Amino acid sequence: MESVDLSRATLRKVTIRLVPFLGLLYFVNYLDRVNIGFAGPNGMKADLGLSETAFGFASGIFFLGYLVLEVPSNLALHRFGARRWIARILVTWAVIASAMAFVPNGTMLIVLRFLLGVAEAGFFPGILLYLTYWFPQRQRARMVALFMTAVPISTALGATLSSLVLQWGNGVFGLSGWRFMFLVEGIPSLMLAAVTWWYLTDRPEQANWLRPAERQWLAAELAAEEQQRVAEEHWTVRKALTHPRILGLALVYGGIVYGLYALGFFLPTIINEFQQQYGAHYSVIQRGLINAVPYVIGAVVMVWWARHGDRTGERVWHVALPALAGGLAIPVTLYLGNPFSAMVAVTVCGVGVLAALPTFWALPSTFLSGAAAAGGIALINSIGNISGFAAPYMTGWLKDWTGTQKVGLWVVGLCMVGSALGALALRAGTRERATSG
Repeated sequence: MESVDLSRATLRKVTIRLVPFLGLLYFVNYLDRVNIGFAGPNGMKADLGLSETAFGFASGIFFLGYLVLEVPSNLALHRFGARRWIARILVTWAVIASAMAFVPNGTMLIVLRFLLGVAEAGFFPGILLYLTYWFPQRQRARMVALFMTAVPISTALGATLSSLVLQWGNGVFGLSGWRFMFLVEGIPSLMLAAVTWWYLTDRPEQANWLRPAERQWLAAELAAEEQQRVAEEHWTVRKALTHPRILGLALVYGGIVYGLYALGFFLPTIINEFQQQYGAHYSVIQRGLINAVPYVIGAVVMVWWARHGDRTGERVWHVALPALAGGLAIPVTLYLGNPFSAMVAVTVCGVGVLAALPTFWALPSTFLSGAAAAGGIALINSIGNISGFAAPYMTGWLKDWTGTQKVGLWVVGLCMVGSALGALALRAGTRERATSG
């Protein structure tokens, strides 16, 4: 009983200490990478003369920069510690994010978006790796879900915040609203870099804010899990960077991410087009609030679904089912006759994306640890985030080519259904190997 009380008290302290702060960092991070979605239909495309294809390319090239340094960055975090490395990432992305306020043309916008991806490389997989240093496997999906609520919160609050800044900042310092938004939304990252350096603790053994007995229990619990993983199947960094299972997980993740970023970058544009399609009229603030709806509901479902996965211990179906539901829902949007029904379908898709993500990230940490986890998680995120480039670019190109969002949304649905089927196929293949072994 004393051991149970000790574990609960320790994990409660760690959760309260780390997860809200990490969520705040991700809130700022996600807002800085997707705020271009709000800038586009609110003056940026017109001011810079961007077609839908060029806008999609500028939105998505962030992820090519991300791809370049993802694995090296995560290995550096494993070597030098999260406190130093995450603070470094925050400083570099803050400078570039604010510099986007002064882009003179589409070419410079593309250059800065690429550099923003380079600057942020390693942040998200680094946080996922960092959580494995602090939470046992049985709590991990729920902790990832709590951390990742920053995605729907940043999109929900960020939609309203960005809309307000766009509207009220127009003309401040002689800048248009979208330029002022970029300038203002880069500043919090710089401030948080200093806090990160002081606040984060690299490993449980160094946590002076835990009692000695709590530090010892947590370190022993995590060490026992790692020894068990190594005893069952030893993964080196090289193996983690080349194994088909890792590549398969990256493809599954890519399909889910395709839905995430297609919605993230183009939902404001889709909502804007409701006015023509359905004869409605929305103010900038109303469009921001409507954009927030799928993410507010998704945040609640995300945490509940991840907790259910932790409680049952089942992972694969907790990825496949929401991905399948979201993939089937999004094409339905095309055949509905009013904006309310269309937003219901979009919301189901958004909820499916968000519910699948936290449990997905519990999968690689079931067999990876140490440097192999650093490399493997980064590789999955890196390859999967190619969809972060493909989704906005393809969605924009298909809109320019066809004159409608319909084909682009069909592609979103197919990618998410493919992810669901891929997750089930990986599960079947793992079972076959286990049986034959």
